[in-house]
Amino acid sequence: MTRRWIPALLLCAAAVAGLAGCSTQRLVDGRVQSFSTLAAVPAPATYRVERLPSQQMPSFEPIAALAEQALARAGLRRDDAAPRLLVQIGVQADTVPRYDPFAGPYGPGPWGFGGWYGRGWGFHGAWRFNDPTPLYRRAVSIVMRDAATQAVVYETSATHEDVWVADPAVYGVLFDAALQGFPTPPQGPRQIRLPLPPAPGSAPATTPAQPGTVVPAAPAR
Repeated sequence: MTRRWIPALLLCAAAVAGLAGCSTQRLVDGRVQSFSTLAAVPAPATYRVERLPSQQMPSFEPIAALAEQALARAGLRRDDAAPRLLVQIGVQADTVPRYDPFAGPYGPGPWGFGGWYGRGWGFHGAWRFNDPTPLYRRAVSIVMRDAATQAVVYETSATHEDVWVADPAVYGVLFDAALQGFPTPPQGPRQIRLPLPPAPGSAPATTPAQPGTVVPAAPAR
C-alpha cells in the first residue's frame, strides 16, 4: 500500500466512526451520593419547592421544571397548599482543569469555580487561549425536609464532568440520577449512567433508551 492512501483511509474510518456515534444515544455519567432517613415514600407523597432569592430569576424556570419532572418520576406530587415535604434544589455550573497523567492538571489558570450561590445556579469559567479545553462540570443537589418538623429527611447530589456540555438537558439527567433509589438509595458514593434525552425535533436514537445503571464509583481525583 502506498503512503498516499493512508490519509484517505483515515478519513474514511473517521467518517464511519462519526456515523456510528450518531446512531447511538449519548450517556451521561453522574457521581451520586445520597443520605436518607426515610423508610418509605411519605404519605401523602406531596411536596413544595422552596426557592431561594437567587432562584427567583426567569432563567431558573427551565431548571425548576426539570427538577419537578424528576421528582414526579420518583413518585412525588407537587402540592403547594398541603406539602408533606419541603424541597430545596440547587444547581452548579463551572469548569475544572483537565488532568494530564504525565504533567498533572493543566494549570494553574484563571478558571472560575462558581459556588452554589445559596444552592442557586450561575456560570463561571474562562480559560487561556493556548490551554486545552477544560472539563465542564455540572452538579445538582436536592434537600428534603419534613414540613411539620423541619427535619432534613433526604439529601442527595449528582455531579457530571465531561469535555462537552448539553445545558439544560443534562440537569434533568442529573436530577434523575440524584433520585435513583428514592426513598432508600444505596449507601455511599456511586456512579450512575443515564441516557441523555434527544433534543426536540431530532431523529430518535436507533438504540432504545436503557434504564439507569449503577457501576462502581471511580476514585476521587
